[in-house]
Amino acid sequence: MADAPKDTPEQGRTLIRNIGLLLTGDLDSPIADSDCLVIEDGVIVGLEAGDADRVIDASGCAVAPGLIDGHCHPVFGDWTPRQSQIGWIEMNVNGGVTSFISAGEVHLPGRPKDAEGVKALAMVAQRCYSNFRPSGAKVLAGAPVPELDFNRDFYVAVKAAGIRHIGEIGLGTVAKGPDAARVTGWCRELGIETIMHTGGPSIAGSHDVRAADVLEAQPDVVSHINGGPTSISQDEIRELCRHAKGALEAVHNGNEKSVIVTLEGALAEGRLADFLIGTDAPAGSGVQPNGMLRMATLLASIGGLPAEQAWCCGTGNVAKRRDLAQGIVASGRPADLVFMDRPEGSDGKNVLEGMAVGNIPGVGAVMIDGKMRTGRSRSTPPAARVPVL
Repeated sequence: MADAPKDTPEQGRTLIRNIGLLLTGDLDSPIADSDCLVIEDGVIVGLEAGDADRVIDASGCAVAPGLIDGHCHPVFGDWTPRQSQIGWIEMNVNGGVTSFISAGEVHLPGRPKDAEGVKALAMVAQRCYSNFRPSGAKVLAGAPVPELDFNRDFYVAVKAAGIRHIGEIGLGTVAKGPDAARVTGWCRELGIETIMHTGGPSIAGSHDVRAADVLEAQPDVVSHINGGPTSISQDEIRELCRHAKGALEAVHNGNEKSVIVTLEGALAEGRLADFLIGTDAPAGSGVQPNGMLRMATLLASIGGLPAEQAWCCGTGNVAKRRDLAQGIVASGRPADLVFMDRPEGSDGKNVLEGMAVGNIPGVGAVMIDGKMRTGRSRSTPPAARVPVL
């Protein structure tokens, strides 16, 4: 039928057995003492063996929640005009990413900047990605970028239209502390999530946003605290780790040294649960299908964070801070899962030990809503072990 859902969860019960390592994505308990998962109608229902309509043998590989790219810039479909590239979302799914959160649809050529046009673009992006899911990916799009001439009524209208978060403050004419604080204040009243560009300008028309601006505005997410791509100073990063109330987000398309400074600052303040990772792609520096894997591996190797905790920074931490159901392996959560192992030829006996020495995981398969969306990844090195259907 023409009005039938275009992407639905796998129906029936699926048992995943022989799991070598089960990562939960939950920082409170990142490794589960279980070698089985049961999924029903696309939702995890148990972490033990049970009757099922189908069985997947994990063959001793690790199973983990799919990564959530908390900072990306989609436009329409699986195409980015920024790089004139088709298929970037599909390739990121091959890189273990099962969900994407838009930080603003800013790369659309000639994008509107008037209130009606910005609202319309956000609504179209949100609704298009609700209907179209490349390789099953969940793209949470529709993030209007604030401009100075938008009053409170604009945010009331986007909230009524079903928009749940705005795009980066700082990509439009709203950028500095007092103006940004006015917007975050309105959004806080209305229950709209706010994110704020941090660092030097990224694209034409964006602004240099410093720690003082962020601290005055106090957004829900301090976006790319390590720069997008140009970072604020290390002292400013430490100041934000101490005093910013929002989540601290680091991205692949930023300053890698500043990622480590942010991680150290978050740990020093007891704020690892507030530390999130994303890619900030597509961007001028490109699209990296393995960007989220590289970020988690950077934290685990150069940053010295236990790899199971590094995985939480791109899964459960994002889910908790941004109010998502996916990202954690637990009963009642969507079965958005990555089957992975150390890549062939890597040191270490499993994926965690491979990440600790700096090797990104090899992805053997990706599942979204209980459906297998990929087999052996097209973007990662081959996994030492892969699941058998």
